[in-house]
Amino acid sequence: MEIPSKYDPKRVEEHWYAYWSEHDYFSSKPDEREPYTIVIPPPNVTGVLHMGHMLNNTLQDVLIRRARLLGKNACWVPGMDHASIATEAKVVAKLKADGVDKSKLSRDEFLKHAWDWTNEYGGVILQQLKKLGCSCDWDRTKFTMDDDMSASVIKVFVDLYNKGLIYRGYRMVNWDPEAKTTLSDEEVIYEERQGNLYYLSYAIEDSDEKVTIATTRPETILGDTAICINPNDERYHHLRGKKAIVPICDRVIPIIEDEYVDVEFGTGCLKVTPAHDENDKNLGEKHNLEVVDIFNEDATLNSFGLHYEGKDRFVVRKEISKELEEKGYLVKTEQHTNKVGTSERTKAVIEPRLSDQWFLKMENLAKPAIEGVLETKDVKLYPSKFENTYRHWMENIRDWNISRQLWWGQQIPAYYYGDGKEDYVVAETPEEALELAKAKNPNIQASDLRQDPDVLDTWFSSWLWPISVFGGILEPENEEVNYYYPTNDLVTGPDILFFWVARMIMAGYEYRGKRPFENVYLTGLVRDKQRRKMSKQLGNSPDALKLIEDFGADGVRVGLLLSSSAGNDIMFDETLCQQGANFANKIWNAFRLIKGWEVADIPQPEAAQKGIEWYKAKFNQTLVEIEDHFSKYRISDALMATYKLVWDDFCSWLLEIVKPEYQKPIDHASYNEVLGLFEENLKLLHPFMPFLTEEVWQHIAERTPEEALIVSQWPEAKDVNTTLIAEFEFASEVISGVRTIRKEKNIPQKDALELFMLNGEKMSSELDAIILKLGNLSKMAAVDASLEGALTFRVKSNEYFIPISGAIDVDAEIAKITEELNYTKGFLKSVEKKLSNERFVNNAPEQVVAMERKKAADAEAKIVTLEKSLASLQ
Repeated sequence: MEIPSKYDPKRVEEHWYAYWSEHDYFSSKPDEREPYTIVIPPPNVTGVLHMGHMLNNTLQDVLIRRARLLGKNACWVPGMDHASIATEAKVVAKLKADGVDKSKLSRDEFLKHAWDWTNEYGGVILQQLKKLGCSCDWDRTKFTMDDDMSASVIKVFVDLYNKGLIYRGYRMVNWDPEAKTTLSDEEVIYEERQGNLYYLSYAIEDSDEKVTIATTRPETILGDTAICINPNDERYHHLRGKKAIVPICDRVIPIIEDEYVDVEFGTGCLKVTPAHDENDKNLGEKHNLEVVDIFNEDATLNSFGLHYEGKDRFVVRKEISKELEEKGYLVKTEQHTNKVGTSERTKAVIEPRLSDQWFLKMENLAKPAIEGVLETKDVKLYPSKFENTYRHWMENIRDWNISRQLWWGQQIPAYYYGDGKEDYVVAETPEEALELAKAKNPNIQASDLRQDPDVLDTWFSSWLWPISVFGGILEPENEEVNYYYPTNDLVTGPDILFFWVARMIMAGYEYRGKRPFENVYLTGLVRDKQRRKMSKQLGNSPDALKLIEDFGADGVRVGLLLSSSAGNDIMFDETLCQQGANFANKIWNAFRLIKGWEVADIPQPEAAQKGIEWYKAKFNQTLVEIEDHFSKYRISDALMATYKLVWDDFCSWLLEIVKPEYQKPIDHASYNEVLGLFEENLKLLHPFMPFLTEEVWQHIAERTPEEALIVSQWPEAKDVNTTLIAEFEFASEVISGVRTIRKEKNIPQKDALELFMLNGEKMSSELDAIILKLGNLSKMAAVDASLEGALTFRVKSNEYFIPISGAIDVDAEIAKITEELNYTKGFLKSVEKKLSNERFVNNAPEQVVAMERKKAADAEAKIVTLEKSLASLQ
């Protein structure tokens, strides 16, 4: 094949991805090999590729491609999450834009629209992942609403219910008024917001007395059913047993006593609204108070809101505070900062609401998951700092509210058959439900059963993901789940450590008696250079596909990984992608350079032979380092070690060592060995830069599909010749010293120089051939004393001399050194003057004086060197 002069990422990426797909390299079936399994954190079906996905999936692809090269049966299962709240919101918005109101549709009609939307827009992200080079087994793609996946969820619900772990309860829940559904505690994000504290005056019944309470939510006074004082607060002893009148609605409410009231906050008097605050609800139950719910499901006020009925809560807050002021009830307002709960999905402010919901008891499920991560280390978190976060969540776990007031999702398999809310049965199918209901009442017909309209929390489906993708819930002993489960590595973000990771661990121990994965690699959040989290709202998140178009998939992968270390936030900068693209070009040009050499049947030069021997040692040393990085999930460090090996050691050193003289051929032995080493480099690079490496690999030689790089063999580490590596480091410093003198004195590389050394420590002559070649030296010899009239440099305790007769203009050099010497002497004098000033030394900060003393010492050392150089020239 002809080698193009420039690397063209677009052409290469399309060609090789099609080739890999055509030859089924990504597919996996159980066999005699050791399995290596990753399940993708399923992106929302509504999602499109963003920087977090790019990083997460690049890391997974690196691990899976390396496992493939290690000879393992690599299986990466892709898929999507139905994302109840997010998807339903999008479908509702689309229907609204088309003039259709969801509330006017039946459940089946709505679900048809939801499936139409999913089939049209869903899965875009999976197609985009292919652009990134992700080598998922696409034939295994799963969707959390697939029939078998839904059946797994329903089966688990029924099983947990029968074990007494799922129950129905009337509780205060987090209500999202925009999505019109409950949320679990973990789906509520608390934000600090500036608001007001309103001091309101309540009249005491049958007296002229008044009592002042403070509230951040004046609209909720319409739901007040008591005022509470602390029994130890002497200020309010006179109010015991009395009643107060709620402003505007004139409801007469009791004054109760409870030590729950904080005498220091506000006025020490608390209004009690049991329908709209968790703590007020507890007080209400304790004191048998009436419950008045003033909100509709969309957080507009209902009939208890009086003349505010139908208005939004925040509109009412402004209007009622104005009315309270006009009527003399508002004593004063103060600015107040408090934490406001918002919905993770819709960003709406959460409303506490009393509601019948389904809950899962978590305490016993959490125990083996705590032990497996924190005690036995059956599951390991990388970095381990997240164990503290995990411990905090798991040891303070609360029952999980698993029901959602939505239609998109797995419908809860509870069937009501009577008038009471306790008249229900739980079963996997309507037929089984009917049998159970008949056992309670033989007269019940199928038409009498009403399935609970709620669906299950999306996470209740995805917590089964590592088991259900292999059919392990419906068929616990099937071949696939027994082969692939437990999986090996999970790559995800720390923001879902509890939502998803911890719950999968719980489900794994409950349903397989085993961990779901061995290692959890937690990435950081992708931030911009100003440390801001990347988001559409801020407009600081680059278009992922545009980056691939501009820099190539390999360039973007390298750019992301260079900026990424486990668990730490990534400061993403597009220049890193440019660095990745430059690296791809460097490798391409190195390949073109080698392939451009004429090869002849001539003896191998000593320099080439030694250079190749050194590079093999360096390669093996780096391979050991890379293996160590991978074992500790330091993926960016593994890339950096590979990057330095290829760019510095291979391209900058080895190719220079073996490169034939201008218009002369290279020997066969060196050529073949360098190409072989290039192939080994490609294997190390392939997980990071799959497209470029496959392209070069296929150009090196004619390959059958079985010989493709993607299924080649990861290099095996051999013994490392550390002595040779150390000697080369010394030799490279000598070469750099010669090159520095050439640069400083403008001596052309084509002009051969002589090099003499005064050995302080004996250096092996094994690499002299390399020093001679790269330094373009006509002679290298040892001397017993310093050479006069020579330029010098040091490497450790060895001094090197380059005679300069004819190589430089001696008079010009003397003038240059003299000028620098005079300037340095003047500078030293000014510093010494400052240091001789007692006032300065005694009054200046210690570090300032120390800095001046260092300047003086540096100047003295420089004067000695300059005087020595001058003496050698005169």
